[in-house]
Amino acid sequence: MDFLMFQLETNSLTPLYEQLYTEIKKAIITGTIEEGAKLPSKRKLAEYLSVSQTTIEFAYSQLVSEGFISSEARKGFFVQNLTELALIEQNRPIIVQDERSTDIYSIDFSPGKIDTDSFPFPVWRKFSKEVISEANKDFLLLGHPQGDYALRQQISSYLYQSRGVKCTPEQIILGSGTEQLMPLIIRLLGNEAIYGIENPGYPLTHHLLLEDNEKTIPIPVDGDGVCVSQLEQSNATVMYVTPSHQFPSGAVLSATRRTQLLSWAYKAENRYIIEDDYDSEFRYTGKPIPSLQGIDQNERVIYLSTFSKSLMPSLRIAYAVLPKPLIIQYKQKYSYYAATVPRMDQQILAKFMETGYFAKHLNKMRKIYKRKLEIVTRTIAMYDPLVTISGEQAGMHLVLTVQTSKTEEELIELAKRAGIRVYGLQEYVSGNLDSFHQPKIVLGFGGIEVEYLETAIKQLVDALEITKAL
Repeated sequence: MDFLMFQLETNSLTPLYEQLYTEIKKAIITGTIEEGAKLPSKRKLAEYLSVSQTTIEFAYSQLVSEGFISSEARKGFFVQNLTELALIEQNRPIIVQDERSTDIYSIDFSPGKIDTDSFPFPVWRKFSKEVISEANKDFLLLGHPQGDYALRQQISSYLYQSRGVKCTPEQIILGSGTEQLMPLIIRLLGNEAIYGIENPGYPLTHHLLLEDNEKTIPIPVDGDGVCVSQLEQSNATVMYVTPSHQFPSGAVLSATRRTQLLSWAYKAENRYIIEDDYDSEFRYTGKPIPSLQGIDQNERVIYLSTFSKSLMPSLRIAYAVLPKPLIIQYKQKYSYYAATVPRMDQQILAKFMETGYFAKHLNKMRKIYKRKLEIVTRTIAMYDPLVTISGEQAGMHLVLTVQTSKTEEELIELAKRAGIRVYGLQEYVSGNLDSFHQPKIVLGFGGIEVEYLETAIKQLVDALEITKAL
């Protein structure tokens, strides 16, 4: 297929790339363009339709992100089997409509996005077929309330090898996301608990904890992580932290702060630390940083993580490792709970981990995200000192500090007008926190395709009018 004939309205309020994306998507759904068909190259289609290659890039990229087509290196773009769409429908890195508004974004730097092009569909499909079988009809019934033992055993082994977490499968509880496990942990810790939360910090956890302002205390974060000295001056009894890659600042909790935080927890019997290790799999510089749980000597750390970053957000499998005293309480109080994760998904994931494919996938994704990070840092370096980077040691997001007279809100609005979605660091702040002298942008790079990343960064810088700021 060398050409695609579509009528694009240059005078329409709808961008050309969105018009093209809509027409190709419609043709695939109706069967006009058949499964397996090769689409025209970006250059040929741009010439044929008399539009820029950027227009074709954005349209194709959205179709790739939604699973309608796939990109094969040095071969081109091919129409996919539509039955696979359900796995990646929630991950849209290029054109995104915010459910809270009617805004359409051509570039999405959301820190929650992942690289969907690199997911091992053939392997996942193979294990799905093995699990979904009449021989496994027992998986149609409710399983263990903490989750199937096979998966908990794999998680236990993986955590010890990769993060130094010391636990047995019996200490692990599975749940359908952090937002399902956190309320359970809150109930387990009791009504007297008072929570310290990182400021700025993870918005979902803030939402869950800030429902009772009298029991929530924002604790500032600096370049070394949470300020334990201020935690010690508060009456908090539980501290929620993201020590390996603080969200959203990207800071790594220093060795001194780690020791101080554990010492704080040991000073009273009712004190605990909730360690959210949400993206620890992706570290790019220095030695791996052990988990707080792994160096905890007194059973005071509750370890929390998910497969949202390492595999896919739509899998909805998170897990908590409870200290032995708390797992005993859990079994006494909540043994009647049913696991909220479908058993089929648990078994597929268990096989994926047991056969070594999970480790292979992580190694592959580390290389991909490291390459993306290198592109981001190299591109941003072109604008130094007007724009500088921090928090790039790990994960799939970093922070841009912009030297400008504009406010964060003004920068976000400029990006929005250009069809670019970014977030200001102040969006993650609880109450008044006046420690930021210059606007800071939280930039997620995981969901942008490698070949478009440099262009996307340059378009963002142009949109922010950074070179005109001083």
